[in-house]
Amino acid sequence: MSFPLPYPMRLALDLAAKAAAAGEVPVGAVIMRGDDVIATAANAMCGGHDPTAHAEMDAIRQASARLQAQRLDDCDLYVTLEPCAMCAGAISHARLRRLYYGADDPKGGAVANGPRFFSQPTCHHRPDIYGGIGEGEAALLLKDFFAARR
Repeated sequence: MSFPLPYPMRLALDLAAKAAAAGEVPVGAVIMRGDDVIATAANAMCGGHDPTAHAEMDAIRQASARLQAQRLDDCDLYVTLEPCAMCAGAISHARLRRLYYGADDPKGGAVANGPRFFSQPTCHHRPDIYGGIGEGEAALLLKDFFAARR
């Protein structure tokens, strides 16, 4: 039995598809506060010549600017790929309440894979974490993107 995706993850997947069409690794992110979309972003590292322009980082920057707050403790992040160590650190510092992500990232992920950032004793804040939301579609976007480049 399959369930419909939550609207924020559907939006994040659409942003990831647009990133792929622009030649960026297909990752999209959405920050919600309640039912309100606070920020949306897609990977933009190539276009912006910025290795920190991951979807999560840009969404956190936008949400902080929009809310005029460095802490987003009443906000939730939806992202199509398991966050890397840099993004996990930013999620912790921003004090995001919940993290919902799509596909696992065995090579670069830092939540369920790799350093498991939020399990470290030096991590100051751990969001509630929900993985596998839209995992099939997110993984297919990534697989197709990299297959086209090989």
